Amino acid sequence: MKLKQRVVLLVALLLLLGLGKIFLLDGSEGTAASRRDLRAFRKMEAGLTLSRTAQLTHTLQSPWEIASQWVGPREVYPEETPELAAVLTSLSTARIERADVGYKGTQLKALLVLDGGQKVVFKPKRYNRDYVVEGEPYAGYDRHNAEVAAFHLDRILGFRRAPLVVGRFVNLLTDIKPVATDQLLSTFLTQGNNTCFYGKCYYCRESEPACGVGESMEGSVTLWLPDVWPLQKHRHPWGRTYREGKLARWEYDESYCEAVKKMPPYDAGPRLLDVIDTSIFDYLIGNADRHHYESFQDDGGASMLILLDNAKSFGNAALDERSILAPLYQCCMVRLSTWNRLNLLRSRSLSAALRQALTFDPLQPVLAEPHLAALDRRLAGVIATVKQCIESQGPDNTLIEDRINLPHP
Repeated sequence: MKLKQRVVLLVALLLLLGLGKIFLLDGSEGTAASRRDLRAFRKMEAGLTLSRTAQLTHTLQSPWEIASQWVGPREVYPEETPELAAVLTSLSTARIERADVGYKGTQLKALLVLDGGQKVVFKPKRYNRDYVVEGEPYAGYDRHNAEVAAFHLDRILGFRRAPLVVGRFVNLLTDIKPVATDQLLSTFLTQGNNTCFYGKCYYCRESEPACGVGESMEGSVTLWLPDVWPLQKHRHPWGRTYREGKLARWEYDESYCEAVKKMPPYDAGPRLLDVIDTSIFDYLIGNADRHHYESFQDDGGASMLILLDNAKSFGNAALDERSILAPLYQCCMVRLSTWNRLNLLRSRSLSAALRQALTFDPLQPVLAEPHLAALDRRLAGVIATVKQCIESQGPDNTLIEDRINLPHP
C-alpha cells in the first residue's frame, strides 16, 4: 500500500472514531459506553409511566424506610425503583401529624411531618398554570408545580439527584390547623371564603398570603433527605450578584472557567461536571436562581451536587435565558453519558417524555403546553452549544468519560 493511501486510511479511521464519540450509535454498534447509555435510556423509558394505584405489598418496610435506603453518595434514588410510585403515592396521601413554619429561606413553605415521622416540605400554589412571570429570570414566587416537573425531568435525564416530589391537595382546616404549631397558626387568615396563610420567611408578608380555594390548597410535597446524610451548602461559582449594575466575574470574563478549575472542589473529582450537568438541567427548566447548592457533608468533593429547590422554574416559557448555560459554554466540557442522553431525548422528544411522566401526578396537568414545547426548543440549544464546543475544542476535550459509582454505606 502506498504511503498516500495509508495516510488516507488512517485519517478515515480517526474520523470514524471521532464520529463514534460525537454521535450515539444504535445498540449493536458504537462504543461500550454508548451501548450502556442506550440500555439505561431504555430502562428509563420502560419505567416512565407510574401507576396511581401502586402499593407496597411485598415488604414490611415503610415507604420512608425504602426511600431512605435508596440514597447514596451519587444518587437520591437508584436507576431501577419499582417502589417509586408507591412511595410517591404515600407522600401525597399519608396523614399529616404536625405542621410548622418552613425552615429558613426567602420563600413561603411549611414543614410537615407525615404519619410515621417523615418530614416533608410543602410549597403552596401561588400561580395558575398559564401565568407568565415577567421580569428577571429569577423573579416571582416559588412555583410548586415546577418542583414536581423538575423531579420527573431529573428521572428522564438519568441524573437521579433530585429529592422525591409529588403534588398534593390539603384541607387547611381539617388537615393542617388541628396539628399546626402556634407559630404557623398565627399566620392564618381568611380572604373572602378562602383560607390562607403567609408563614415565616424573608419575603413572607401578611399582605401576600397563599390562599386555597375555600379550605382546599394545592401544593407540592418534597421528601426530606435522611438525617444520616447531612448537607453542606456551597456558593455556586456561577452565581449571580442580584445587584443592579454589578456583574459577577463569570459574566464578563470568558476565561473564568480556568480559574474555577484551580479551586477545590472543582480542581479534582466530579463536582465541576456536576455543575455543568446542573446548568443543562436549569436551562431546560428556566431556573436562573441557583446561587447556592448542596452536597453531602465531608465528601471530599465526591458527593453529587443535589438538585434541591427547583421552584424558580417554568415561569416564562418564551424566555430562554442562555446565561444559565455559562458553565457549559465557558468550560466547553460535558459528561459523555449526559451528551448521549441528550441526543436520545432529541430523537424521542423530551416534551413527550415529560408529559408521559407527569400523567401520574395528582396535580395533572402539571405544566401548561407552552412550557413543554419550550423544553424541546431549549434542548436543541444545549445540543448546538455542545457541538460548537466540539468544533472548537475537539471531541476528546469536550466529551468526558466520567462514571462514578460510589458504594452505599
